[in-house]
Amino acid sequence: MKKYFTSKPAELEPRWPGDLEGIESSWHDAVADIPTPLFVVTGWKSNGKENACLQSRAAFSASYGDYTCILGWVRTAGHMYKSLKETGCCVLNFFSSDIHDKCFDTIKNNDFDTDEITASGLTAEKAESVNAPRIKECFLNIECEYLWEHELTPGYPSLVVVALKAVGICVDDEYHKAEDKKSWLEWIGRH
Repeated sequence: MKKYFTSKPAELEPRWPGDLEGIESSWHDAVADIPTPLFVVTGWKSNGKENACLQSRAAFSASYGDYTCILGWVRTAGHMYKSLKETGCCVLNFFSSDIHDKCFDTIKNNDFDTDEITASGLTAEKAESVNAPRIKECFLNIECEYLWEHELTPGYPSLVVVALKAVGICVDDEYHKAEDKKSWLEWIGRH
């Protein structure tokens, strides 16, 4: 059985202040719930504390030697956006199910004066290419520099789309086997 929607469902109500900011009039994303990867964006707050923000609305594209990461729904009032604008960089940390709960704890541990990674029971480590912390337990870390942003809806600057350029990728050995990499590189060379 399928449900058909032409207007916002009555059960789509905010769970906290600002929960549905930006989608009150455009409820389609919440109803469609299109799966995208879930990851944690990390950086440094202006007070030197770790910042960690769960993110899921994203796209990734390689073109002309660059790897671009598009964050499709960023709140300009949040720590992550402010950190990104102040430092010009961040790390995208992809996690496995065994640390899922700790990554979600970053939502509860997001006070300005809190080291959000450490407070959530995770380990912050120095990134190689950018001035931002990585989450050590994550199997994939993409180190990024800020490229540009654009209002998601013109005239509403509280939500933006942000483009990032990947400048370094750190992959856990178990996740990225050398023999898999070789066959992948051979495939890329043929296409």
